[in-house]
Amino acid sequence: MKPSKLWWSAVGIFGLALGMTLGLGYGPSARSTLSKGELEPSGDTPASERGRTLVVDYRDDVTDAELAATPEIERPISRFSAHDRMYRIELGSEGEARRTLARLRDDPRVESADYDVLASIPEDEAEQEALAPGDRSMQAECAAAADGGTSHAGFPSDPCYRYQWHLRQAGLPAAWKLGQGEGAVVAVIDTGVSRVPDLAGTRFVPGYNFVDDTEDARDDHGHGTHVAGTIAQSTNNNLGVGGVAFGAAIMPLKVLSARGSGSMAAIAQAIRFAADHGANVINMSLGGPFPVGTIAKAVKYARDKGVTVVAAAGNDGRGRVSYPARYPGVIAVAATQFDESTTFYSNWGAEIDIAAPGGNVRVDQNGDGKPDGVLQNTIVPGNTSTTDYLWFMGTSMAAPHVAGVAALIVGAGVREPDAVEKILLGSARQPKPAGAAPGADTTRRSDAGPHDPHYGAGLLDADAALKNLRGRRGASELGLGASLALLGLGWLARRGRLDGARVGGGFVLALILGSSGLFVLPWLGLGNAGPLGLLMSGVLADAQGAVPSALQCSPLLWSALPPLALIAVFYGVRGARGALGGLAFGVAGALLFAAVARPFDLAWLPGLLERPWLLANTFAATWLGTAVLRRG
Repeated sequence: MKPSKLWWSAVGIFGLALGMTLGLGYGPSARSTLSKGELEPSGDTPASERGRTLVVDYRDDVTDAELAATPEIERPISRFSAHDRMYRIELGSEGEARRTLARLRDDPRVESADYDVLASIPEDEAEQEALAPGDRSMQAECAAAADGGTSHAGFPSDPCYRYQWHLRQAGLPAAWKLGQGEGAVVAVIDTGVSRVPDLAGTRFVPGYNFVDDTEDARDDHGHGTHVAGTIAQSTNNNLGVGGVAFGAAIMPLKVLSARGSGSMAAIAQAIRFAADHGANVINMSLGGPFPVGTIAKAVKYARDKGVTVVAAAGNDGRGRVSYPARYPGVIAVAATQFDESTTFYSNWGAEIDIAAPGGNVRVDQNGDGKPDGVLQNTIVPGNTSTTDYLWFMGTSMAAPHVAGVAALIVGAGVREPDAVEKILLGSARQPKPAGAAPGADTTRRSDAGPHDPHYGAGLLDADAALKNLRGRRGASELGLGASLALLGLGWLARRGRLDGARVGGGFVLALILGSSGLFVLPWLGLGNAGPLGLLMSGVLADAQGAVPSALQCSPLLWSALPPLALIAVFYGVRGARGALGGLAFGVAGALLFAAVARPFDLAWLPGLLERPWLLANTFAATWLGTAVLRRG
């Protein structure tokens, strides 16, 4: 082999290997899957909690005739029970319930059967909201600040953003230069969500009320609206406060009553509803001390359908994480306060995955004259006809910070739950040491050693998460695209068929835009606003954010069809062939990265066919790039 041929081949192979190595960093997380043992029904529900009501999840292929022939009367949980084959069974006595449960668990038609125990807002959270000293309405204060022109200087313009220490602790607003969650849908499984004034600019998608079995999922408590505000409060609107992923959409799913409690059956049904109706992320700021196999099955169902599931660890202040956060497949979130220490109420244990701001309304560590809670716009508990900006505290407030950052990651193009979780945990940072200055640097958790039972992987960092995502993905896509281009150009050159005049600046720029986009812009101090924001991801990733949600992960988009269409339209344009060839090679790099890293699941295709589809289209796009640059 001639030296020039050897050089072309060596560079191409090295680039491919480098790109694939970087891409493999999106692999599954340690607690991302449920083992068979963890899906088995639990037998440790105490007698005091058992009652006479069961929740039973039958196999989906069980027929109506088979259900009609059972000795029990299956009562629907909601109008979706017939679809999900999930029902309540009410028995006449606790003894009858115990015997029926044992028999159902031995029935091969039954996927899971449990007592329908109650879940609730973590203990005492309902009493933990706080107003400013003197009980002055924060709504009035925020409105006065806006009217007086004293909104937050710079971005965002929300006048009371200055009190949201918790967003800054979580890596905002720096992360907003990289993404705001557009295209992501977050299901809030809670007390419902009401369209308070500072959610007016937030996109909502249809949800459901599993308490009353209606489509009206408005909040009658205040907890769920506060949680939704942390995730996606309308932001930079010169009103109130901000939210983590204000470009994301909220799916309100009411499973808890005005008293803050609800059945595990309703929660399991809501998890399945979210997975079936397009949610990318589920937030559950609720829980209980006892495992319910039906919930575990629902979590697995959601994860298998590409949904990242986040839950609060619980507020007992003890070393036992609550359910459903305790299940593998759920990102369990502990709570921190202003000084980055975990709070007095936050549960801890081996199942904690990450910590995030949950607040502490009993202290004012930052000296701003306000309680150090999490501040969002919500209806007022106990007076739900009015709204205000209230400080809450709890792991319920920590979990939606994580769900919001998960939505930012989804909006940036990574949708597969294992990949989302790995980015979240891999970018977490160590908390500041006790007594450290407010601006002190902290070490990334990846440098910090083993799992911490109070912090998990560390403290949530949205900015690091998106930079990690953009950098690793961008470098991988560009490296793979450039390698495929080198191999294609080398193949043409060896055969004397390369039209070298077409391989210039236009070719290189199109290669970059087709594969990774200008992913280095944030490191140059440039955000994603304006025209440059459209160039920060590759062509396919940008198109994914622009097309309807049903097409975002479709095989038609993630294929060689986009470069083929552009070649068909512009092939005859003088001087365009170099750019068209570069674009095709760039798209090939993005497709190869998707095949290796699997950052999302393709719609419509069975899982076994996804990687072959992406690899076949990688070859097709590479062939297109080679054909366009061929002399003649």
